[in-house]
Amino acid sequence: MFMGEYHHNVDNKGRLIVPAKFREGLGDTFVLTRGLDQCLFGYPMDEWKLLEEKLKGLPLTKKDARAFTRFFFSGATECEIDKQGRINISSPLQQYAKLEKECVILGVSDRIEIWSKGLWEDYFAGSEESFAEIAENMIGFDI
Repeated sequence: MFMGEYHHNVDNKGRLIVPAKFREGLGDTFVLTRGLDQCLFGYPMDEWKLLEEKLKGLPLTKKDARAFTRFFFSGATECEIDKQGRINISSPLQQYAKLEKECVILGVSDRIEIWSKGLWEDYFAGSEESFAEIAENMIGFDI
């Protein structure tokens, strides 16, 4: 399980340090792809395979299913963590998530998320006031 918030910088070559607490859970290689809310999602290979099976099960006849599957798979790339604990983030993924320098890496249960610091701060500030309402709406999910 991934949890916590860490701050690191992406360098001019697109390399980002993966927090040490996340490296073991991610393994030697993991999948990085476009996430929701303009961040990147990183999945260990076993979690990615589970998600892949679910996405493969979506009906091709549904336009939304095709669009969501394209969105997820077209941005996906295998990442390897180097000896310094860094990954290389492809240019398209950097552009999608607006990663320029300061980044926030979050542990979110079965995945990590990589955010530009500015987008994370905007998202958090915009959501903070509604967290109580969101929590109230989660009652139906037995949380």
